[in-house]
Amino acid sequence: MGSSRKAKVLAVAVAVTVLVAAEVALYLCLRPLSRPFYLSTAAVLAATVLTLLLLLDCTAGRAERMAARRALDDGEELRAEYSYFRKVAGLPRKFSLHALAAATDDFRCVAGRGASGTVFRGVLDDGEFRAEVAAIAGAQHVNLARLLGFCLGSPRFLVYEYMDHGSLDRWIFPAPAPGGGADEDRPRGCLPWPRRHQVAVDVAKALAYLHHDCRSKVLHLDVKPENILLDDGFRGVLSDFGLSKLAGKDQSRVVTAVRGTAGYLAPEWLLGAGVTEKSDVYSYGMVLLELVAGRRCVRPEEDGGWSYLPKIAAEMTQAGRVMEVVDRRLVGEAEQAAVRRAVHVALWCAQEKAWARPSMARVLEMLEGRLAGDVDAPPPSDTIMEDLLALGHKRARRRAVPAAVGGPGREGRLVGVGAEQVRLVRHVLPVREIALSSHLLALTASIYG
Repeated sequence: MGSSRKAKVLAVAVAVTVLVAAEVALYLCLRPLSRPFYLSTAAVLAATVLTLLLLLDCTAGRAERMAARRALDDGEELRAEYSYFRKVAGLPRKFSLHALAAATDDFRCVAGRGASGTVFRGVLDDGEFRAEVAAIAGAQHVNLARLLGFCLGSPRFLVYEYMDHGSLDRWIFPAPAPGGGADEDRPRGCLPWPRRHQVAVDVAKALAYLHHDCRSKVLHLDVKPENILLDDGFRGVLSDFGLSKLAGKDQSRVVTAVRGTAGYLAPEWLLGAGVTEKSDVYSYGMVLLELVAGRRCVRPEEDGGWSYLPKIAAEMTQAGRVMEVVDRRLVGEAEQAAVRRAVHVALWCAQEKAWARPSMARVLEMLEGRLAGDVDAPPPSDTIMEDLLALGHKRARRRAVPAAVGGPGREGRLVGVGAEQVRLVRHVLPVREIALSSHLLALTASIYG
């Protein structure tokens, strides 16, 4: 209630109390008992009533202040949700942080580790979710992971669709040798060449959509095999992109912290320059080379050094030995013309000068063979990335810490406590994303500006 109305009510209450006390005092004064006794009794009664009224007023004032504070907090949350939904179309489901903590055993079940965060797995108790929700920033595409829900607690989560076949890395990189680490028991297969080529086209379509067809251009900034999921038909689905990576159609985005994965970061990002969609093009080129070669773009060697896949591919291409780049498990399966085109496209994407890289729309045309003639090999690129990687490798050796080159950028764990399994990705920064499906839920972290 307003302050003027409260003052009027309090004044009326005081007046009524005084009148009642006067009536009681007058009545008691006419009785045969002593007047001082009755007067003191009336005074005590009046003081008691006034004290109760004051306490009531204080309690009401405190309740009013608490209600105002709650309204302010609710208003801030509503504004946060409104701001959130301006970037996310549709009506996602809202999860509480408590529910997610219960589903993942208080985030203690770790399934994997990487340079940029942790992946957890768990189970939702009720097993219910909304199957039709909007994707990040209104982006709805068959090759983008669907956003199924969100949590606005602290930390924040986005709940994404989970793919049964997992991520691309387990299908193109050979399984580690026994005793090679915590990742050695992960099921791995060898994706045949036609499916690898199709995945490359699928991811190119997803990035072309994010860069050119969204109302606001979306920069993924962490394109790597771990963020490319495979659906039931082994089609590529791009995942793990966040709201902080929105930019205007003609804008570059200045990112103050390097948040991607080493080996996939464009040179301009490592040098502190503004990133654009061409930074995603560079990362895509590295992934495309890995699809062809079946190995990491930057790989440590037994002698303590490392090998840089773009340099190897460029040298083999110039020598006319492009088929030597192909994964040995695909020998006799991959067509030379398709391999040559893919390697040339990848080398164009991995040009160290951003302006020399094609757009993702152009990349898609080249991959699908919609351009007249063959795709020529690009001119020799600079060696700044080799220098940067060599410098990082030397520093890592001096510190006796292995360089974080390639590899998964998330950590995780599994817990079973209900009807639906959950895979939660928790990143170093305070805001995360989550991925979820009707059977498996993946909580995938991302970064917000």
